[in-house]
Amino acid sequence: MKISQDTSVSMPIKNMIGIVVAVAMGVFGYTEVTARLTSLETSRELFQADLLKKSEQKPTDQEQFMLIEALFEDVEKLIKNQEQNMTNKVNIEFLKSQLEKALNDVEELKDKVRANGNSY
Repeated sequence: MKISQDTSVSMPIKNMIGIVVAVAMGVFGYTEVTARLTSLETSRELFQADLLKKSEQKPTDQEQFMLIEALFEDVEKLIKNQEQNMTNKVNIEFLKSQLEKALNDVEELKDKVRANGNSY
């Protein structure tokens, strides 16, 4: 078999159109996959850049964190003070009842002294 410039190849037109359509679909599919990969890579890079930017603390954020810590310390002090006040209230009520009892005893003693007729 000799192949040269003048050799003719006969092919049905139906097969040739099928081959052209298959090649066109392959090229179209390749460009779609490439475009989708590029889009996904770009969005991933933008997401990572935004994430890094948001993770950086700005001076206002640092100031807010310091204020929150200071408020937390103040709340702890207030809680301790409140607990001490609750125990003080119990002690005051106990002392109040003891003082009332002592005053009643003193009044009874004064009444006994007056009843004896000796008033000093």
